[in-house]
Amino acid sequence: MESQESQNSQAEIDNSLEVNQQKISGIWDNIMAFLHELLDIRKDSDRDETIESVRKDISFQGHNAWILIFSIFIASIGLNADSTAVVIGAMLISPLMGPIVGMGLGTAINDDTMLRRSLINLGVMMGLSLLTASLYFLITPMKEITSELDARTYPTILDVLIAIFGGLALIVAKAKKGTISNAIAGVAIATALMPPLCTAGYGIATWQLKVFGGAIYLFCINAVFIALSTYLVCKLLAFPMVKYANQAKRKRVSRLASLIGFLVLLPSIVLFYQLLQGPIKTKCRESIYE
Repeated sequence: MESQESQNSQAEIDNSLEVNQQKISGIWDNIMAFLHELLDIRKDSDRDETIESVRKDISFQGHNAWILIFSIFIASIGLNADSTAVVIGAMLISPLMGPIVGMGLGTAINDDTMLRRSLINLGVMMGLSLLTASLYFLITPMKEITSELDARTYPTILDVLIAIFGGLALIVAKAKKGTISNAIAGVAIATALMPPLCTAGYGIATWQLKVFGGAIYLFCINAVFIALSTYLVCKLLAFPMVKYANQAKRKRVSRLASLIGFLVLLPSIVLFYQLLQGPIKTKCRESIYE
């Protein structure tokens, strides 16, 4: 009798545990379904339209060339006057982002033509930007380095993170059906592609190679990691590959992109550590003297 009762009791416990497990499993499934619906971007992405949009933004001639020149002058004046508001305005005008996104997308879909056009246009844009900024800083009587200029000469790991998350936000906004324009404008401000080029022009005009090197390095960090972020998102969203693409070439380009990213990331970590050690050492000296 007691054995029968214990068996019934054990069966009730087992049934209760099974019911609880089913409830927990149901809650977990509901949570996962909610998160999938909340975060999934594949359904609402227009891949073909995104490719065409990026392809159009790569072009650099006529109007875009003059817009770049004017925005470089505005940014240089803002940096020279130590005005953050003016620098932000210039960043919103600049068309520099197009070829960088084109580099990442061209690599992701193995479009040699897009990648080549992007690299050529980015090189021309950089050259024109450096020439314009150098000309301004040669002419202006105010040669002292301002805090706005100085801030663009010491890239750190934080700049890498800004470029990565900015690039991710940019390509996700571009991929959505009906592009999110305010997100694109925000990325242009956050990643700050133009001020480093203007600062590099200041370094050329005043013959300060350290300023030039730091500013160019910051620009390269932004450009490379925005392109890499674009590459990763386009792969995740399964953008269509061009018909003449081959597997071996795509792997080779992907490895090269990863190598470039690592080579840019490593020195930035060292710089971040050095800059972090500066304030710590200063505080230690102050506590010793106290």
